[in-house]
Amino acid sequence: MPIQPLFKSLQRRSLHHTLGQQVPLLNTSTIPLPSCWKEGEAMHRKRAVLVILLHFLETYKGILQEEEKAGKVIKDLYLLIMKDSSLYQKLEEEILKLHQLVETVELKQSYSATSKQVKPLFRHFRRIDSCLQTRVAFRGSDEIFCRVYMPDHSYVTIRSRLSASVQDILSSVTEKLQYSDEQPSREEALILVSVASSGEKSVLQPNEECVFTTLGINSHLFACTKESFPSLVPLPDEIQVSPGDTEIHRVEAEDVANHLTAFHWELFRCVHELEFVDYVFHGERGRRETANLELLLQRCSEVQHWVATEVLLCESLGKRAHLLKKFIKIAAVCKQNQDMLTFYAVVIGLNNAPVSRLRLTWEKLPGKFKNLFRKFENLTDPCRNHKSYREVLSRMKPPIIPFVPLILKDLTFLHEASKTLVDGLVNVEKLHSVAEKVRTIRKCRSRPLCLEMESSPQQLQTKAYVRQFQVIDNQNLLFELSHKLESNNQ
Repeated sequence: MPIQPLFKSLQRRSLHHTLGQQVPLLNTSTIPLPSCWKEGEAMHRKRAVLVILLHFLETYKGILQEEEKAGKVIKDLYLLIMKDSSLYQKLEEEILKLHQLVETVELKQSYSATSKQVKPLFRHFRRIDSCLQTRVAFRGSDEIFCRVYMPDHSYVTIRSRLSASVQDILSSVTEKLQYSDEQPSREEALILVSVASSGEKSVLQPNEECVFTTLGINSHLFACTKESFPSLVPLPDEIQVSPGDTEIHRVEAEDVANHLTAFHWELFRCVHELEFVDYVFHGERGRRETANLELLLQRCSEVQHWVATEVLLCESLGKRAHLLKKFIKIAAVCKQNQDMLTFYAVVIGLNNAPVSRLRLTWEKLPGKFKNLFRKFENLTDPCRNHKSYREVLSRMKPPIIPFVPLILKDLTFLHEASKTLVDGLVNVEKLHSVAEKVRTIRKCRSRPLCLEMESSPQQLQTKAYVRQFQVIDNQNLLFELSHKLESNNQ
């Protein structure tokens, strides 16, 4: 149910009918209750409204300010309850909690409206000072900096809301380029295009929202005319293949794994429970309420490509085999940390075809690590609905970072297997199943993550490296690198 109708329904619930007129419960001390009501039923109704309202505010909290239309209704219902508080002393504890929650939400709204910081979207800006900061949740009303490129690969940096539509983005680009002053009709001719590193192009529709978080790892936004669309080409490769060891060769596997877990815990904590539901159900709030989930999924893909990139950029056979060993160690530590998201991403990265085909490299891997990796493959095997993984996960206690794509798969199955409305009635059994799955996410985050890590300069360097990977996500390019290392004849 949309938020505004929900609160109006609660208001109606907190009123009763006498002689055909609607009278607030705050007047029940002077107006007799209907004879059909049992003694204390007014208290029961008010307590029910309070419980629902408290549960709602507890669940929504940080994202409540996104629902502008609901603000007035929330305040009206809150004032109605506060006026009644003197008549119902037994509700003192619930009312105090309600007051604290509403006050917290109002403070957040006031703070976000007056002193909101503009955030760089982390894939476009590689500033070390930004990547070392604790990750905070993105909201649709957040303002961000983002680059929009031209066909000649020049770019403008625009300031925009995360939930901005394509048309809003094009208007900002037009203003930056001063098209409106010189050629007012030029604005209509501009289109916004997402260009992937593989050269794949996708024209974004003017009414699409929150497109920033849906970009691929090395995808970029281009503004161009329809005439120049065919000539669009991806940006030059951001990774320069140069001799010498990369950072992964100089750091310990345990340190990398711990920093990966810490960063992914931050990202996982930023994802609100409702984002999982909105992502699958495609609710009225749309993509602006799934931004943090989108970024977490992209990070999972980024880790997979990072593993492949590091292995395939290593020209020495011995060092390459050592890298395989290190990545298997990283997966083992992540599993020990109960970071199943990173564990899965590393194993999938090692099973990426350009890496798995390196026969000579895998042959040099010690037997102990071959056996360990085989166990990891069995654990990530999707057979029997991921039975092995689910059994391991069931034995874990919070904090846990689950393999998020599997949660979305389960929710999608629940959503598509049965209708939400049956003969005009809500399918309560389906919604209970969805709620139960969402509660598993809450359980995973019910305890804080505590990892002991030093704050030395070397550790800060490792932290910066882990939080700003540079990867190759073009599968054709990865295969080219793979064949250069080991041809089919070898």
